[in-house]
Amino acid sequence: MALPPLFDRLRLPVIGSPLFIISVPELVIAQCKAGIVGSFPALNARPDTRLDEWLHQVTEELAAWDRANPDTPAAPFAVNQIVHRSNPRLEHDVAVCAKWKVPIVITSLGARPELNEAVHGWGGITLHDVIDNRFAHKAVEKGADGLILVAAGAGGHAGRLNPFAFVEEVREWFDGPVVLSGAIATGRAVLAAQVAGADLAYIGSPFIATEEANALPAYKQAIVDGTAEDIVYSNLFTGVHGNYLRSSIVNAGLDPDNLPVSDPSAMNFGGAKAWKDIWGSGQGIGAVHDIQPAAVRIERLKAEYAAAKAALA
Repeated sequence: MALPPLFDRLRLPVIGSPLFIISVPELVIAQCKAGIVGSFPALNARPDTRLDEWLHQVTEELAAWDRANPDTPAAPFAVNQIVHRSNPRLEHDVAVCAKWKVPIVITSLGARPELNEAVHGWGGITLHDVIDNRFAHKAVEKGADGLILVAAGAGGHAGRLNPFAFVEEVREWFDGPVVLSGAIATGRAVLAAQVAGADLAYIGSPFIATEEANALPAYKQAIVDGTAEDIVYSNLFTGVHGNYLRSSIVNAGLDPDNLPVSDPSAMNFGGAKAWKDIWGSGQGIGAVHDIQPAAVRIERLKAEYAAAKAALA
């Protein structure tokens, strides 16, 4: 199945994943101008009245870019909505997205038919992130247009399935848009995701180490210094399993090798404190060697992607 027409503007088949606290309009705008989908969680706009301001800024700056650069228009942007019942802002944030006709809505931690219908009503599409085939079926049954497969090695909330096995199982029954997440940090990995059966790659952690990211300097440097061995998988901090930087866990006074198990019923996805002190990261950070503008990082990804395709030709 062909991707929806709004993806025709991409100059690299990549979505910059929505990073809690870190993704802000400056990063999203830079990503879109460079030709990949930029995204941010609605909950990053605090207080909730700021969401309208952020969407005004992103929409206007990308429109101005398109007028000035008709041959290289900006990629579409996305807003991530936490659908879980613990999010009291969902109704408000969806209404603001409707006002600005957000082209892509990424839904997480639950799937609601009424939300998908609302997005379709203003002409947008929905991509739902899932960690296994069972949740993938539920998302499509409830009206999601596409799936983000959050495989083992992804930063923040992550699954445990091997990406190749995960894509293969989903592609046996679903021919819609598939985005693969999990330790993708190079152009070679982007091409590998496509060869495996995905349409697009989902990249998050490398963008933490960019000038536009709203992350502490120490956090950015930890991404640069880290490798896959520095990632700890735990459900302690939000009730859902995710990947985090070992150094931040140690700095919080905890033993990363002996973390207690959290009660999943005590889920907390909106609280910023845990994410401020405990830093999410995927396993692909070994490929990140410096802090640089997002556009520079994306140009490197493009070059690596083109070289990988040429090597297979």
